[in-house]
Amino acid sequence: MKNTSLFFLNELNPAQRKAVETTEGPVLVLAGAGSGKTRVLTFRIAYLVKEKKVPPWEILAMTFTNKAAGEMRERVESLIGVNAGLWVGTFHSIFSKILRWESELFNYSPDFVIYDTEDQERLVKSIMNDMGVSIQQYPPKMILSFISRAKNNLISPETYSSSAKTVIEDIVSRVYPEYQNRLRSNHAFDFDDLITIPIHLFDKYPDVLKKYQSRFRYVLVDEYQDTNRAQYMLIRYLAKEHRNICVVGDDDQSIYRWRGADIRNILEFEKDFPGAQVFRLEQNYRSTQNILTAAASIVEKNKGRKEKKLWSNKEPGEKLDLLEAVDERHEAEMVVEKIREKVFKKKHTFRDFAILYRTNAQSRVLEDSLRGRRIPYVIVGSVKFYERKEIKDLLAYLKLITNPKDDLSLKRIINFPLRGIGVTTFSRIEKWAREKSLNLFDAIEKIEEIPEIPVRSRRAIDQFYKLISKYIDLKNKISLNELVHTLVDETKLLNIYKEDNSIESRRRADNIREFLAAVNEYASRNKEATLSGFLEEVSLITDVDTWDDKKNAVTLMTLHSAKGLEFPVVFITGLEEGLFPGYRSLESPDALEEERRLFYVGLTRAREKVYLSWSHRRSFFNGENSRFPSRFLEELDSNVVKITVFSPRKATGQFRGIIQHTPEEDSFSPHPSYESFSQEEPILAPGLWVMHQKYGKGRIVNVEGRGIKQKVTVEFEEGTQKKFIAQYAKFTILGENID
Repeated sequence: MKNTSLFFLNELNPAQRKAVETTEGPVLVLAGAGSGKTRVLTFRIAYLVKEKKVPPWEILAMTFTNKAAGEMRERVESLIGVNAGLWVGTFHSIFSKILRWESELFNYSPDFVIYDTEDQERLVKSIMNDMGVSIQQYPPKMILSFISRAKNNLISPETYSSSAKTVIEDIVSRVYPEYQNRLRSNHAFDFDDLITIPIHLFDKYPDVLKKYQSRFRYVLVDEYQDTNRAQYMLIRYLAKEHRNICVVGDDDQSIYRWRGADIRNILEFEKDFPGAQVFRLEQNYRSTQNILTAAASIVEKNKGRKEKKLWSNKEPGEKLDLLEAVDERHEAEMVVEKIREKVFKKKHTFRDFAILYRTNAQSRVLEDSLRGRRIPYVIVGSVKFYERKEIKDLLAYLKLITNPKDDLSLKRIINFPLRGIGVTTFSRIEKWAREKSLNLFDAIEKIEEIPEIPVRSRRAIDQFYKLISKYIDLKNKISLNELVHTLVDETKLLNIYKEDNSIESRRRADNIREFLAAVNEYASRNKEATLSGFLEEVSLITDVDTWDDKKNAVTLMTLHSAKGLEFPVVFITGLEEGLFPGYRSLESPDALEEERRLFYVGLTRAREKVYLSWSHRRSFFNGENSRFPSRFLEELDSNVVKITVFSPRKATGQFRGIIQHTPEEDSFSPHPSYESFSQEEPILAPGLWVMHQKYGKGRIVNVEGRGIKQKVTVEFEEGTQKKFIAQYAKFTILGENID
């Protein structure tokens, strides 16, 4: 264990060492892909503790995933020994801890719960139903995206309401304040609140801000290019006192604009923190030079970036292979055949391969081909373990035990397992609770006072109340393991599925057992494990955190999910205009530059080999569409790419350098304006309902042409028809056949 000297500094290259040893004042480390940014962060912490004698508890290090935070903690421990008091974690975990400490200041319980995406959608859906707003015309997910954007831009419900101009904004202005009211009533926060509420706390209580400024003399931030406005404000607040702020990031890997990330935070760091020292990490330790050359030839086309040039001491390596397919099934077969070929030659195992794609919809055909060849695979970002029904049910019990004011969790489980509490009975309880300004748990305590509740239902509700009350009393008296296992036994949540011998029930039973194992694992690494601590960790888990990278299986994931990971061999599929880059990205130079950065991220995940593929045809919602090669293929340095045309039909012959794309791109856009670009939406077609910012709700009645020349005629509810050029039409897709 290297905890008695600073010999570890000899493991750094000159640029890394300068970044580590420059400890005072603002520092920007521009760390290109694979250049050792995690090493710089961890060695910097070790240097502060061992050389500068900074107490570990005065250092705050923030990143974006639990996986990255865990890796950072482990590396620091190996360098300096036990990291007693060191604050390393995600933005959300760090500030949720601070909010629990300061909860009395905003009248919250320190045992508040954190609502995940499904919880948030259920809450918004409930509010919209109460308001008589159609969830078919205005999907709760879309409403939430507007609310999230407002929060991250620090726009309050009151301010939002006064500035609403469109129909959709008017609906959001009604839902937003009630959404916040119900979160408060339930003593719950959503993910955005964990960042924005501390800002309000620091604004309102300067002495609290002063306390944390004094505590954290050194602030380090990983993946700074991914910060949004709210996170930027928190960093500014905490670093204002000592100005010992070190941020590490790569503007060329800024790919989360759709969820609020602002690339200006890293591009303008020197303006925000005058006197900042800048260090560039340009030596890449991951990829071959050919891969780096290809990646550079893409990202250097962007104007909004800081100049840097990655280089490697490795051999040039293999050229990138460009595969041209007939359709998506042929493309998948080509990918799978390449994997089989390399494994058969014993050059690789299945875990060495990653197949990356732009949208989740692309995985289906790839999965079919992998299954057909009996190749094991895992999908990052598929149905998440903690979002499965049986797990959500169990979590709802635990959330209610932790926080009895959580009405959302109570509603989920009050009649599961079945207790004979019908919809009408529960509606009466809800109505009475509203009239008395009570939470549901407080209301069912007084079930005898609520009129028109059948005797049988009263008994069932009373038994449910006593069950939850018993575990509320036990949660601080018995161990976490004992509490959860006893609850599962008493509620018979496991027996329900064991008694039904269907395949699905057996799978659900296995998932509950896996959950119990997760509780045990959490308790084993936390000496003072608590129920609220376990629930907080679960609520902040990301896709990558649950990915089993030790399993010998091919990994499938979106390009967005792949950032921060690396594989020997990477396939980037679906390189077609309208898919990658996405059709909607052509609306603005900034959006297109982000798509280009996303391609750069995909390329730099590979250590040894990259395969690129595109198809002449691809099937979407309304049939098969002709495709054209992505403009990014034309932008690649032709010296490091070799083209393989596997198509049994006549090749395109559209090669100029790599590939020349036609100016009439397919109009398919898989990216809804209100959510992650890695999702999917229907192609524009007659019968599809849209919401226009100016004209309101309408239905597409005619579509003419395609690509940049496509025109769409929409008939709006008042009877008027308007014709739009599709790529400039400012409307949101609502869905099909909405009446």
